[in-house]
Amino acid sequence: MKQHPPVYYGEYLALDKIIDAQHPVSFKEGNEPAHDEMLFIIIHQAYELWFKQILFEINAATQTMSKEAMDDNSADLQMVVHRLKRVTTILKVLVQQIDILETMTPMDFLDFRDMLRPASGFQSWQFKIIEAKLGLKFEQRYGQNYYTSQLKQAEIDIIKDAEAGNTVLALVNKWLERMPFFNDDAFWKNYSSAAVNDTPHSPNNTHPFWRDYENIYASGLAEAEQQNLQHFSKLFFDEERDADKTLSAAACRSALFIMIYRGYPMLELPFQLLDTLLEIDNQLGMWRYRHINMVRRMIGTRIGTGGSTGAGYLQGAMDKHYIFKEISQLNSFLIDRRKLPKLPIEITNKLGYL
Repeated sequence: MKQHPPVYYGEYLALDKIIDAQHPVSFKEGNEPAHDEMLFIIIHQAYELWFKQILFEINAATQTMSKEAMDDNSADLQMVVHRLKRVTTILKVLVQQIDILETMTPMDFLDFRDMLRPASGFQSWQFKIIEAKLGLKFEQRYGQNYYTSQLKQAEIDIIKDAEAGNTVLALVNKWLERMPFFNDDAFWKNYSSAAVNDTPHSPNNTHPFWRDYENIYASGLAEAEQQNLQHFSKLFFDEERDADKTLSAAACRSALFIMIYRGYPMLELPFQLLDTLLEIDNQLGMWRYRHINMVRRMIGTRIGTGGSTGAGYLQGAMDKHYIFKEISQLNSFLIDRRKLPKLPIEITNKLGYL
């Protein structure tokens, strides 16, 4: 067995650097010490450490998903889901940390707030990289005019590289597009279709399964929901991509197929991946919501220390920065499981353990 030199706890964790990394401005000579500034610093340092871990997990997931053909039957997909589930757990911790920060009152914050200008959480370049690596595009951002205006050029370059690289959303789109079931007619030779060619909105060359599905979906819509058929057609059959459409029609069809038949063993893990992405969006939304309420409680309608509109900016970002919204919107097109088209045996055998 190879011998390793002894490891000392404090040295291994570099505790001398971490514990000595808090330098409250109010404690400097000539200022009156503000007790809660220490809490403020440690909370935000903890945030940045967790952001680093989130990026570590996202990078590992995207590296696996960037393989030429990720093997869904190997540990690859399981590992991607595991990494991203860890991200959701960390995000829950970030939300809970606000409970600690809220033990500081508005007057406690005012004791040192003005000394922080122009520093601001808005300058957290790691958080912007997280959003970019998940798939948030620049044109989808709220407050584009100053989203990098207060950062150093080296940090801006890192964010731009993240935006231009392989994002989780783009890789998920590619993964969904290669679902084999609708690319091989052999799977459907025994499929019994009830559809006619004049389905409401789908093209004439639409796969018979999707014609059946559209008819069943249309029959269950209330009068006020009839416009959903146009959305159905655009989402699942229109291959044109625009700035607001991040998933292709083929990817949307595959994602919906996974959602409606997730009870089959082969689709359990793919469904977990889609569900985990939605949970990431959910936890990011929860973090922003708690952040908004905290800011309103602390400073009301005043501007942020970095010059943003404070709670107003956070509200705009919360409303707009949903990265996996197209996946969540697929829930609008689910049908009663008792009415689902019956899959041919060639498909069910592939989706089972046989």
